[in-house]
Amino acid sequence: MSFMKEWKRSSYCGRVSTEQVGETINLMGWVDNRRDHGGLVFVDLRDREGTVQVVLDPNQGAMKIAKDFKHETVVAIRGEVKARPEGMINKKIPTGAVEVLAETCEILSQAETPPFQIHSTNVSEVLRLQYRYLDFRTPKLTNYIKTRHLLMQKVRQYLTENDFFEVETPILYKSTPEGARDYLVPSRVHQGHFFALPQSPQTLKQLLMIGGMDRYFQIARCFRDEDLRADRQPEFTQIDIEMSFVEAEDIMSMTEEMLQKIWKELKGVEVTEIPRMTYHQAMDRYGSDKPDIRFGLEITDLKDVAGSMGFRVFDDCLSSGGIVRGIALEEAHGFSRGKLDKLTSMAKKAGAKGLVWIKVDESGALTSPILKALGEEKCQKLFSALTDAKKGLALLVADTYDTASNVLSGLRLHLGREFELIDTSKDAFCWVTDFPLLEYAPEEKRWVARHHPFTMVKDEFVDNLLGDKQNQSPDTYLAKAYDLVCNGYELAGGSVRIHKNEVQQEMFNLLGMSKEEAEAKFGFFLEALKYGTPPHGGIAWGMDRLSMILCGTDAIRDVIAFPKTTKATDLMAKAPSRVEQQQLLELGIRLAPSVEKKLAEGESTPVDNEL
Repeated sequence: MSFMKEWKRSSYCGRVSTEQVGETINLMGWVDNRRDHGGLVFVDLRDREGTVQVVLDPNQGAMKIAKDFKHETVVAIRGEVKARPEGMINKKIPTGAVEVLAETCEILSQAETPPFQIHSTNVSEVLRLQYRYLDFRTPKLTNYIKTRHLLMQKVRQYLTENDFFEVETPILYKSTPEGARDYLVPSRVHQGHFFALPQSPQTLKQLLMIGGMDRYFQIARCFRDEDLRADRQPEFTQIDIEMSFVEAEDIMSMTEEMLQKIWKELKGVEVTEIPRMTYHQAMDRYGSDKPDIRFGLEITDLKDVAGSMGFRVFDDCLSSGGIVRGIALEEAHGFSRGKLDKLTSMAKKAGAKGLVWIKVDESGALTSPILKALGEEKCQKLFSALTDAKKGLALLVADTYDTASNVLSGLRLHLGREFELIDTSKDAFCWVTDFPLLEYAPEEKRWVARHHPFTMVKDEFVDNLLGDKQNQSPDTYLAKAYDLVCNGYELAGGSVRIHKNEVQQEMFNLLGMSKEEAEAKFGFFLEALKYGTPPHGGIAWGMDRLSMILCGTDAIRDVIAFPKTTKATDLMAKAPSRVEQQQLLELGIRLAPSVEKKLAEGESTPVDNEL
C-alpha cells in the first residue's frame, strides 16, 4: 500500500516519446533485456505497449538495485526522459528516439528463470500453452488480444448506432438438438435433470423477435462437444444478430456494411462489392461451400469426355450415378513419383477409392498410371479437357459427387499452398447462397436440417412443404440461407427464420420428429409462435475466426486468451480434471464401473501434449 502511495505510473513504456523530453516519469514493467557496458547499464523495460531503453548511471543510486535485474523481473523506475543522439536512434521501435535516465528504481517482484525466453521463436506450442500467462507478454500475442478487443468495440459501436439492443441470453439452458453434442450440466436441486450449455442462442434470439425487441445482438459464448481442428474450439464466441421485418437482402446488406467498416478501420482496407454464388455453383467450381477464391485451379466436370474413354473405372462410376471431375496445375516440374503417391494417399484419406494423375513435362512427354490402359491419345484428351496448357499435372477423381468434390477441394488447397498460388496479401470475400434445406443422414435413415430446423424454405417450395402430397423430393428444397466466406473460412452464416407455427410444425415432421417429441423439445417455442411472430432473420459471425483473419494467423488458438487443444484440454490449468466424490454424490451422480476402472488404470487421464 505504501509503495503505491509513493509510486504512481505516469506512462506506459511503449508510449514514451520525444514530447516528454526533460520530464521525470515513473515507469513500471518487466525487464526485457539487461546489458552491462562497464560504466553504464542499459535495461529494456517492457509492458503491453512496448519497450523503452532505461540507462542506469553508476553515479545514480539506482545502479545498486539494478544488479538484481533478472529477465522478467517486475520493476519500477523513476527517471528523466532524454533524447538519444541522432546516430543512436533505434528506428525498429516507436520509443527509439528517447531513453530514460534512471534516478531511482525498485524491484516489485523478482522472477525465477522462465521456462522459455519471451522473444524466442524456437518454443513448442505445447510449452506456450502450458505457460499461457508468459506467452501473453510476447508482442505478437499482445497485439492479437488488442486487435480482438478493438474488433469487439467496432462491432458494438456499429450495431448500437444501427438501433440494435445488446441482450444477454442464458448460459444454463435446455438441451436441444442443433447438430453437435451438448455440454451437459447436472442440476443439484433437480437431480436427474440437466442444463445444457448453449450451442448458440438460436431459439432465444427468435423469442426476442417475438417479444418485439426488433433488433438484437450479442457477443455470445457458445459450446459444442465436437471433434476439433485448427479453426474450432469447444467453447467459442459468435457475434449473434437478429432482425425483424427483414428479408435475406436486408441482412446481407447490413453484414457487408459492418464488414466494410471493420476492414477499413482495423486494416485500412476498402472492401468493395462482395461477389455471390449459389451453393451448387460453389460446389461445382471449388468442391466446397466455403471456397477460397484468392486463386484459380477450379474443378472441371469430365463426365462427357470420361464416358467416351471405354475405361472400366470411369464407366462403372458413371453408370452407378457417380461423376468424374478434375483439376489441372500448369506446373509439372518437381512432381516425382513419391510426391504423386503422396497426393494419391491424400485422396484416399479423404474418402476416394483412388486418384488418376496425368503428367505432361517440359518436353511434352506424358506419363500416367492409366497410360497403358488408355493410350497416349486418350490420356492427352483428358488432360486437354482440364487445361489449355501444353504441360502440367492433371488430377482426376471418379466417385460420388460429394466425395469427388471433397477430395478435389482438399487437393486444390494443398497445391495452392504448395506452389504459392494463393495471394496471401489480400482477403477475398464471397457470399454463398441457396443452400439445401435438408440433407439425408443414412445412419439415422431420415432427413436432417442442413443449418438448423428453424431455417425458412425458399418461397417456391412452401406450398409443397405444406401440401398433403409432396410432389418434390426433400433434397430439392432450397433454404433462405447464406454464408459469408473469407479466404476459405466460413466467416458468418445465417438465414431467414420460420415465423409461422404451421410451417415450423411441418418442418419438424419432415425431420422425422413426432408431435410428442417436438412438444418435449420445443414446446415453449411452438407456443410462442402462436402469439404473433414477425418475419425475421439473422446471422452469426464467428468472432474467433474473424479475429484470426484480421490478425493474419491460421490458428484460432492464437486469438483466444485461454484456448484448449484439439483434445479439448487446458494445458495450463490441467482441465478437465477429476472432482471429489462428495461433489458427485451431491449431484446424484455415480461413475460407471468401466469408467472407474479406466481412471484407476490412468486410461481416462486427458492427453496433455496433443494440440
